[in-house]
Amino acid sequence: MAMALAMAEKAEQHGEVPVGAVLVRDDELIAAGFNFSIGLHDPSAHAEMQCLRQAGKILQNYRMLDTTLYVTLEPCAMCAGAMVHSRIKRVVFGARDAKTGAAGSVVDLLRHPAFNHQLDVTEGVLESQCSTMLSDFFRRRRAEKKTAKAGG
Repeated sequence: MAMALAMAEKAEQHGEVPVGAVLVRDDELIAAGFNFSIGLHDPSAHAEMQCLRQAGKILQNYRMLDTTLYVTLEPCAMCAGAMVHSRIKRVVFGARDAKTGAAGSVVDLLRHPAFNHQLDVTEGVLESQCSTMLSDFFRRRRAEKKTAKAGG
């Protein structure tokens, strides 16, 4: 999860929402990604999607059997769907997402019984660090908008 946090820091350095993800198999890093939706003008460029795209190219396969994805924020429905389709074995996330979380907060697509594949889910790993990074980012963003509005 520490590596996912480092990727989240990269997202923040690019002015993106600080979310990072890494995919591993047998304790070996396969791929990493961070949110880059703003920079790429791509609503699908979430950290998980960036990581899965990179992993597919590296593995030369869209199926990522026996892998674990570590991500700093609970996956949304789009990312959860991609994880199910890619056959990731396990997802580990830090902070819950009460607005769009698809690993149990709003819906649980990762363990939905109607799907032909369910993931093992571990939540709350380095939750405080993950939550603080996101909260601090949005607090700064609100302050910047307030300052710009007052000065404009």
